[in-house]
Amino acid sequence: MQHMPSIFSRIIAGEIPAAIVYQDDYTVAFLDRSPITPGHTLVIPRCEVDHLYDVPEPYYSAIFRTAKLLSPALLLATGAQRIASMVQGFDVPHAHYHLIPASSGEALHHPSHDATPEELTAMQERIRAALETS
Repeated sequence: MQHMPSIFSRIIAGEIPAAIVYQDDYTVAFLDRSPITPGHTLVIPRCEVDHLYDVPEPYYSAIFRTAKLLSPALLLATGAQRIASMVQGFDVPHAHYHLIPASSGEALHHPSHDATPEELTAMQERIRAALETS
């Protein structure tokens, strides 16, 4: 049986559009289409590995470097007080690290909603601008 690339691999390949806020040789970061809070970002390795803790170096460390780089920009772009992080990985069999802007722990318990393309584009622009200033 032939392996089909995950939706995240297809985003990396440019086959599926995404609101990409950052990318480098090892990672791609893009806005979640069903964010828990505005600015909810997924950081993924460019290699397709199902479980985060199986991701090989240098991709594994790059995920956390990208998260560290993005967090101040997410705070600036969203006005949140903190960036919550989460690994759950049940929806897509491609390791991904969630960065979720939040001003309280309660915000993390709200159901996600489907963001409009306009909302995603506006947030993408705000995060990219914040990256340039941070």
